[in-house]
Amino acid sequence: QVQLVESGGGSVQAGGSLRLSCAASGSTASTIAMGWFRQVPGKEREGVAAIFISHGGTYYADSVTGRFTISQDVAKNTVYLEVNSLKPEDTAMYYCAATNSMLGRYSILHPLRYDYWGQGTQVTVSS
Repeated sequence: QVQLVESGGGSVQAGGSLRLSCAASGSTASTIAMGWFRQVPGKEREGVAAIFISHGGTYYADSVTGRFTISQDVAKNTVYLEVNSLKPEDTAMYYCAATNSMLGRYSILHPLRYDYWGQGTQVTVSS
């Protein structure tokens, strides 16, 4: 089992920035990838960024490319998401997830491929 705890969400004005953190604990040695997802009420959860733990390869949704950056601190078992140039449409609950499954670049942002989830951290962007 892997436990994930997110932090760093908040309320900002459009154009602002936040740094989300996801601390992993438990059986993390088998983790293949970690990702950040977001969801608003009434909509499906969508992948925004993901990283392969072994080699650090990163992937982003088109909607956030150039504005969001995912990174990891392997020693701390922590993954970060820098979110910049925030827009009101970025408002959502942001979730961290981890998977032990082998993924490819076409599946790494699919929420169904992830095994473990955090409780989420809210990001609210006002115009």
